[in-house]
Amino acid sequence: MNEKKSILITGGAGFIGSNLCEYFLSKNYRVVCLDNLATGHLYNIEPFFSNNNFTFIEGDIRDLETCNKAVEKIDYVLHQAALGSVPRSLKDPITSNDVNVSGFLNMLVASRDAGVKRFVYAASSSTYGDSESLPKVEEIIGKPLSPYAITKYVNELYADIFSKAYGLETIGLRYFNVFGRKQDPNGAYAAVIPKFVMQLMNYESPVINGDGNYSRDFTYIDNVIQMNELAMLTENPEAINTVYNTAFGDRTTLNQMVSLLKEYLSEFDKKIGDVEVVHGPNRAGDIPHSLASIDKAKKLLNYNPQFSFGNGLKEAVRWYWENLKNN
Repeated sequence: MNEKKSILITGGAGFIGSNLCEYFLSKNYRVVCLDNLATGHLYNIEPFFSNNNFTFIEGDIRDLETCNKAVEKIDYVLHQAALGSVPRSLKDPITSNDVNVSGFLNMLVASRDAGVKRFVYAASSSTYGDSESLPKVEEIIGKPLSPYAITKYVNELYADIFSKAYGLETIGLRYFNVFGRKQDPNGAYAAVIPKFVMQLMNYESPVINGDGNYSRDFTYIDNVIQMNELAMLTENPEAINTVYNTAFGDRTTLNQMVSLLKEYLSEFDKKIGDVEVVHGPNRAGDIPHSLASIDKAKKLLNYNPQFSFGNGLKEAVRWYWENLKNN
C-alpha cells in the first residue's frame, strides 16, 4: 500500500495527464490535478470528481501563488503542463516560452519550497534537434530546431540546477510521439494519429507532410504511464537527477502508420480502406527521423514497455471508434 501518498499532476486534464490521473487513482493515491484548461478538457477528468481522493484546481502554472497552493502536502509532482506543438511555438514563441519555461520554473520553485520528494517532468524528443545519430541516446543531442524544442531543453537545464543546488530530486522523461486514448483529435495543433483517425472515419483524405518516409518512434500511452510510475518510485540513487527516453524503441514511417490506421479502421468500416492519402510539403521544424534507445531506462529503471506501435494502435483505434465516431 502507498499509505495515501499524494501526487500533483499538472496538465492533468490533458491527454497524458488525465491518463495518469486515472491510473494513480486506481492505485489509491491522493491525486491533485492542476490545469488551466487551455488545451486540457474537463470531460477528461469529470469521471474522477466523485472520487474522494481526487482534487481539481483550475489554475495556471504561470502564477507562482497557484503553484504554491497546488503543491501543499504533495509527495510527488508529475509535471505534464506545457504548450506542445512545434508549429504553435513557431507561430507564437512568447507564449510557449512563458508556459514552458517560466511556468516550469514556478513549479520547480514551489516544489522545492514545499519539500516535495520528487519532481518528474515531461521532457521531449525534440531536444535532440539536428542530431542525426540514430538511435537517440540521452547524452548526445544537437541544436534545437524550434522554439518548443528550446523550451524543453531549458527545462532539463533548470531541473539539473535544482537537483544540484537545492537537492530537489528530478527526473525528466523525453517523450517520443505519445498516442492513445483521450488524445484530442480537434484543433489546429492536433497530433497526427487522432487527427488522421477522425479524417478517415469521415472519409476525408489525410494529408501527410512530405513523401511519408519520415519516421517516428510512436509511443503508446500505457508505456508512458509505466515510465512515470517507475521514475516516481525508483529508489536507485543512480536513476535520479537525470533524463530518460520514453519510447518503445522502434520506428514507423508516416506511410506505414497511415496504412495500419486504414487497416485497423477498415475492420469497423470497410469503406475507410478506400480513402486516398494526400501528400503535402514538409513542415518547418520537423526532424526527419526519430528512434529512441531505451537501454538507459531498462538498466536504471527496469523499464519494460508492454505495447509495440501496432498493438498500441489497435487499442487506440478501438477507443477512438467507440468514443469519437459520432462526435
